Amino acid sequence: MHVLLLLAVVTTAVTVDSFTGFFRQPLSAPKYGTSSSLLKPSSILLHSSVTDDSAQVEPGELLSGWKGGRPLKVAIAGGGVGGLTCALAMLKRGMDVTIYERTEAFARFGGPIQFASNALSVIKAIDEDLFVRIMDRFTFTGTRACGIKDGLRANGFRMTDDSLDYVLNPDAPADWFVKFPLKQCADIFGLPYTGVIDRPDLQEILMDECRKIKSDFIVNGNGVVGYSSHGPGKGVTVNFSDGTSADADVCVGSDGIWSSVRAQMYGEEVKSSTKNKMKKQGCTYSGYTVFAGETTLSTEDYYETGYKVYIGPQRYFVTSDVGNGRVQWYAFFALPPGTKRAPSGWGGSERKDQANPEEDLVGYIKSLHEGWSDEVHYVLDNTPRESVEQRDLYDRAPELLRSWADGNVVLMGDAVHPMMPNLGQGGCQAIEDAYVLTEMLANTKTTGSIEKTLQEFYKKRILRVSIVQFLSRLASDLIINAFDTPWSPHDDKGKSWKSYLTFFWKPVLQYFIFPAQFAYLYSYHPTGSMGKLPAQLQEQWKSRHAIDSEKAFDEVQKAGQKSAGPSFFQAANAK
Repeated sequence: MHVLLLLAVVTTAVTVDSFTGFFRQPLSAPKYGTSSSLLKPSSILLHSSVTDDSAQVEPGELLSGWKGGRPLKVAIAGGGVGGLTCALAMLKRGMDVTIYERTEAFARFGGPIQFASNALSVIKAIDEDLFVRIMDRFTFTGTRACGIKDGLRANGFRMTDDSLDYVLNPDAPADWFVKFPLKQCADIFGLPYTGVIDRPDLQEILMDECRKIKSDFIVNGNGVVGYSSHGPGKGVTVNFSDGTSADADVCVGSDGIWSSVRAQMYGEEVKSSTKNKMKKQGCTYSGYTVFAGETTLSTEDYYETGYKVYIGPQRYFVTSDVGNGRVQWYAFFALPPGTKRAPSGWGGSERKDQANPEEDLVGYIKSLHEGWSDEVHYVLDNTPRESVEQRDLYDRAPELLRSWADGNVVLMGDAVHPMMPNLGQGGCQAIEDAYVLTEMLANTKTTGSIEKTLQEFYKKRILRVSIVQFLSRLASDLIINAFDTPWSPHDDKGKSWKSYLTFFWKPVLQYFIFPAQFAYLYSYHPTGSMGKLPAQLQEQWKSRHAIDSEKAFDEVQKAGQKSAGPSFFQAANAK
């Protein structure tokens, strides 16, 4: 484990030094005219098209942005966050885009999704209106204290320092182990601060912005099940679950971790798993299952903290402010896959698939945190029992030796690089994929060059995504397998070898690893610095957040707790 952590340090440090400049550069592309002028089809077949200033030969039909060209026709499999963002980015660049989504209709479901500073920069680069609308419904967490707390010693939701004063002073609090430099790293690059937005709100905004450009951009109830790529300049035929098909220049597989597009590309069987469930459609069980819940809860530190990771023996417990007085929590346990005690997702789902529908899941999770801080038990005690849900966590090894593209077909997001949720970068990396892919295709002159462009997209993204995947997985492995209650000379709560190791790693994490990690994550920011805008957005949000939260607290006092709505993950797992 020492070796793994050292590798993370070296990898992060080298990458920040060597690749920050490369990743932060936005891709240039020709500017287009109005969308109406772009939607005029062209049947010109160029066996040797020539630019105004070059004799370079590029076979295929000429595409938009080049005189006489037509819009690129794109079929996107999957209407999740990545697919919708990709659709909007491409529509904004004059492409003719259609999303094919398995679900019959979109409903308002799902918990909050985290957008880190790098993703917010990408969103603003894609569309100013989109950025403004997201900010209107955003809850900032990175402006406040976020970090790791001692799961056994944390006492009363108080705000304390994360220094080593407690070692010499028995009266000094030892609540906070390490705080994350989210705000400081965002300020280095002049970016908006990390936060969350409800998936239903995000989905609604993205769909509305897409419909402004193309009213019928999405087809529901007929998911992609396969494809036939016809070679350079000849496009791809996309096959659907009802037996029909459609032709396009490009097919983008953004259909999630159990992707049908990836299944064909890599020779997998959709959702097939080994008997012990350690492998499922090419994905590996992480070793962890997560329980989740949501509650509306006023605590002493509610306005001062963003999210907290409570560490202790063999597990960790995470809480996050998700706006409107709500606290979402996650409890991670090292259990075998299929240890099913609750439905997947969270919020308002049926209990019929639960091992024991009458089981008190809150009581079960509390029993696994015996001896832990009253803070953890207070959150659990105030959680509606019917809202507790569970999901086994799967991810994939980086595809360093296997391309994301097959002819005129390409994978992006969770379809090719699902990752552990510890850094909140799953959705962020899908958004980066969408932006980079769009800019590269916008610079592609003819249909005959598409296959080359898709291979270049893979090469451009694989290094960064692999590093983020590695760091996300390492965070879980270290917290559960190498970390424990930190040693203190004043009590007997941390006396194992892991406790001593955790204590000695504290300054390294605090002053080197975490600053380097978040600086690297935020180093990709195509907008460049936003100057005073991040601080202005924070101030505007702060007063709105207080008003909305106090209203929610008053409602709970009068009417009691309510369960969250149906889960986004329910729909994802049903696909």
